[in-house]
Amino acid sequence: MVYLFQTYIYTPILSVLVFIYQNTSFHDLGVAIIELTILVRIVLFPIFFKSAKDQALMQRIQPHIKEIQEKHKDNKEAQAKALLSLYKEHKLNPFSGFFLLLLQLPVFFALYQVFQNELSNGLFDNLVFLGLINLGETSVVIAIVAALFQFVQTKLMMAKTKKGEVNTMASMNKIMVVVGPAISFFILLNLPAALGFFWIISTIFSIGQQLYINKQFNTDPRLI
Repeated sequence: MVYLFQTYIYTPILSVLVFIYQNTSFHDLGVAIIELTILVRIVLFPIFFKSAKDQALMQRIQPHIKEIQEKHKDNKEAQAKALLSLYKEHKLNPFSGFFLLLLQLPVFFALYQVFQNELSNGLFDNLVFLGLINLGETSVVIAIVAALFQFVQTKLMMAKTKKGEVNTMASMNKIMVVVGPAISFFILLNLPAALGFFWIISTIFSIGQQLYINKQFNTDPRLI
């Protein structure tokens, strides 16, 4: 397993980052991270987009899910069949968010390993982004900015509910809108700023993607 990780994830990511740093980033690690993030998000865009769209749609159909759960509360088999039928009708995969998390974790862990192990071995001779922030050190500023962007992203992902309507998923999101950024802040606070910087750029992409998805839901009656 370690061999597979090193061969197919860690080494390719490191090689691409080094290539970008040496050829297209003006020897600025921050610029190289931006370019690497863009490349990763382009490659993974179909999966990211499908997952985000499924999550938004899942929030929109929560009232229907609740109706099914109430209607078949004494018959779990009928409830499961009705829910599967609902998901099929909307071409929805309720587990796409979980699959996306599984996909992101190896990439994020590889980047963590790269920034932990490779920043001090001479591969990158300039760790200061635009002469302002040393990405090889911890940074409170980077951690705060990353948490703020995650807060914005989570707010955009929250489902709008009608007055008086109880939406379980929306209630959970109201908790996560605070807890998620707080956890990210404390984690990134103790890691090289390079990782937090990658997190920021990736989250900005996610925000743009979420704005596009929200616009689709607001203009396409089939998605409401």
